Parts: sequence; structure tokens; C-alpha cells
Amino acid sequence: MNSISFWPALVLGAPAPAESAGAGDPFTIWHWLGFWILVVVLLALDLGVFHRRTRGTGIRNAAISTGIWCCLAVAFNVYIYFTGNPKLASEFLTGYIVEWSLSMDNVSVLAVIFAYFRVPLNYQYRVLFWGILGAVALRVVFISAAAWLMQFHWVIYALGAFLIYTGTKLVLHDDEFDPEASLVIRVSRKLFRVARENHGQQFFARENGLFCITPLFLVLLVIDFIDVAFALDSIPAIVGISREKFVIVTSNIFAILGLRALYFLLAGAMDRFRYLRYGLSAILIFVGVKMLVSDWIKEHWLDGAEIPAWVPLLVVVSFLAVAVVASILASVRQAPGPRKEQPGEDLFGEGGSQSGPSPVAGAAGKAHCASQTTSRVE
Repeated sequence: MNSISFWPALVLGAPAPAESAGAGDPFTIWHWLGFWILVVVLLALDLGVFHRRTRGTGIRNAAISTGIWCCLAVAFNVYIYFTGNPKLASEFLTGYIVEWSLSMDNVSVLAVIFAYFRVPLNYQYRVLFWGILGAVALRVVFISAAAWLMQFHWVIYALGAFLIYTGTKLVLHDDEFDPEASLVIRVSRKLFRVARENHGQQFFARENGLFCITPLFLVLLVIDFIDVAFALDSIPAIVGISREKFVIVTSNIFAILGLRALYFLLAGAMDRFRYLRYGLSAILIFVGVKMLVSDWIKEHWLDGAEIPAWVPLLVVVSFLAVAVVASILASVRQAPGPRKEQPGEDLFGEGGSQSGPSPVAGAAGKAHCASQTTSRVE
């Protein structure tokens, strides 16, 4: 499969030259077209109808939106069950849960970014919406590269080892993302003229007759750049769960689409999930080990048969449930301490009075990857 023919195979589901028409793929080009049309319709309804006005999103609305996105993912999982087979449905559900749980950990980093730049609450949803669009495009690119590389069998072991490394590092290192040290901010300020005045929710403006990017667009660049760092963990994880292109893409995209509502629901309460990163670490390590030993298990234990799809689903759900329950019990027993204020730049001239949910004190989690990717430039 060459790189030119692979893109339509991934985006539209068209069979690549290496794939025969009778290869047994239950998903045709019409399934892919239907999925992307669904994504466009959902995004149009989200921004153009339900959030047409620039205003903040309350906890109640965020909880309702999160529930709707989860129900849509479950409905799509049922659709895959009847279109494909139970194995693919289990893989989709496992991949969605993994990506969704990683998104929970991403919330703390988003909260740090918004608090540092003191983005008013009524602008945050707009930034996240366009950030999600950028994330979708970036994820398609990363999934394309990962799926193309999977034709080389040794890549499976390399990605498995990488997941074990990142999962272990997630527990052993507690680095915080530092927006001030972000490479993308430093480079953007050198490449583009940044507006000095407050232009509200606009991404571009003109000052003294010159084209400028606004501070809000600078925040958008940081969020999309951070998603690149997040993808370094999430893409190998989903590839380790399923080899079906349709399952990989759809589970990843559905998890991303619900990230905005999840942020407004959990941003002010992430300190209650103190053990979440341990559960995520266990999940990443489990998927990495599975990629390393699955061939050996199939050959010696299963007589060449595939590992049942319900096994990784059960393991992932168990790890996540234990981490969440342990975190809730610990937060109930220990009274919350005072929150740490996040120093930053007041780029919007509103004093941060409407900056939204406060970031977690010591926001960690996936920030370890982001902080390395956006290391300080001396």
C-alpha cells in the first residue's frame, strides 16, 4: 500500500491496492461518508444552534452535553455491532473508553492554559470548538501515519515498548505543563504579529493597518500543539486495541468531540481524581504489553486464534473503575485544601474574573508529555 493510495483508504474507506475487494471489510466507502457527514452535522448543530451565542457553559449544561456525546458514541457502537460484528463493537467500545479516559486527564492541562492566559469563560467554548476541529485533522494525520507503519510488523513491538515507557513515566514523573515555556508561543510571537488590543472572540484583526493574530488565536495554537503531544500516547494505544481503520478513526473522533463538554464538567474538580493517572498508566502499560506478547499468546495458548475482544475491554474498564472509585473515596476522606492560583498573562484585559474553572493544583497527568514537547527555549 503506497502513501498516495492510502489517504482515500483511510478517510473514505476505499480499498487500497494491497486489499482485495473480497477481503471481508464490513465497512464500505458509504459508511465512511456517512460518518464524516454525521461529524459535520453534529459540529454544525453544536456551534451554530446550541452554542450560537457567546456565553459560558454551566455545570448542568456540561453534564447534559457530556451525556449526549456518550449516548451518541454508544449508539454508534450499536451500529457497528450490527454492521460489523461483536468483535469490532468491543474494540470500538474499548478504544472509546481508553481515548475518553485520556481526555479526562487532558482536562487539567486545558485548565492550566486557560487560567494562565486568563481567557474569559464565555470565550473558552469557542476556542475549544475550533481547537477540536484542528485536533480532528491532526488525529487523522497521525492515525494515517500509524496505520501505514503497521504494515511493518516490527512497528507493533516498537509502539508496544513506547506505550510501556510512557505508562511508566506517567507514574514516576509529575511534571507540570508550563505555558510560559511553550515553544509554540515563542515561535508564534516571532513569526506573527500579535495584537496588543483586546479584540474579543476574534482570531484575527488589524491594528494600524497591519494584519495581526489575536491573543485568543495564540491560545488556540497552544491547544492544537498540545494535542500533538497527547496523540503520542493515544494513537499507539488505539492501534494496539484494533487494526480496523474504521474502528480506530471513529472511536478516536467520538472521544475528541466530547472533550469540550467534558472540560466544562470536570475542569474545576480534577483534583478529586488524584489516582486517575495511575489507572491511565496501568491501561497504557497493559496495551503495550498486549502488543508485545499477543503473537506469542496466540501461538502458544490460543492455537492461532485471536485474543477475545472482551478481554482488553474488561481490563481497561477495571483499571479505570478502580482509579476513579479510589480517587472519590480519597477525596471524601480528605477535605480539599486551598487552590493554587495560576500566574499568567492577562491578555484580554478583563482581570481573569471570568476565566472559568480553576486549574488543578499541580496539574499533572498527560502534562508530562506536553511539557517535554514544549520544552523551555533558553
